[in-house]
Amino acid sequence: MTASSKYTKELKRRHTILRLLSENYPTAQCALYHQNAFQLLVATILSAQCTDGMVNKVTPKLFAVAPTPQAMVSLPLPTLQTIIKPTGFFVNKAKMIHQMSQQLLERFDGQVPSSMEELLTLSGVGRKTASVVLGAAFGKAEGIVVDTHVSRLSQRLQFVASKTADRIEKELMNWVPRELWIPLSHQLIHHGRNVCTARKPNCKGCFLSNYCPSAHQSDTNQTQRSKLNKNDRTH
Repeated sequence: MTASSKYTKELKRRHTILRLLSENYPTAQCALYHQNAFQLLVATILSAQCTDGMVNKVTPKLFAVAPTPQAMVSLPLPTLQTIIKPTGFFVNKAKMIHQMSQQLLERFDGQVPSSMEELLTLSGVGRKTASVVLGAAFGKAEGIVVDTHVSRLSQRLQFVASKTADRIEKELMNWVPRELWIPLSHQLIHHGRNVCTARKPNCKGCFLSNYCPSAHQSDTNQTQRSKLNKNDRTH
């Protein structure tokens, strides 16, 4: 098989996976509760080193007292820290949210900007956070959000050779059609939480197993460990 035919076969495998993800998760969307771009921006900052589930428990109380940049700036820092404490790293997060809100008021008339370049000028906003906001709040595909689930599944599915988030994103962007950049992240996150989990992926119940190079590896490893343990007991 020539290099060209191998590449064509591999690309066909990947696109089959993309199709199956779209068919099985047609309504997958951002899991962070929000009513507007500002609330999504705050929630995404809070989600760093924290589960979306915990963030969704905290934000209703936060947005009840500070739903806008103006209200967030007026909220005393100790009060903000107390509210968001369950998300972890609450001192730094509170400081960044306060600064970001003030910057929105001073430079963007209190509105969340809709460009990657402008979002990246805000405190607490990196490329991942900006991509989340652009995709979910503005419908703009400027990047692919790479969280722990997307990173893990991209490697297991052999979509990428890299292991760092920024390089994984670049590799994915090189071949994934731009119209799929936004939904793909949500689909992989959903699949990673419910099927292809970190410790014990459910390969038997996975609709991607026929196309996944890593399928059933955990089962094989478990079988090998069981055999080794059995041999140890017989000697």
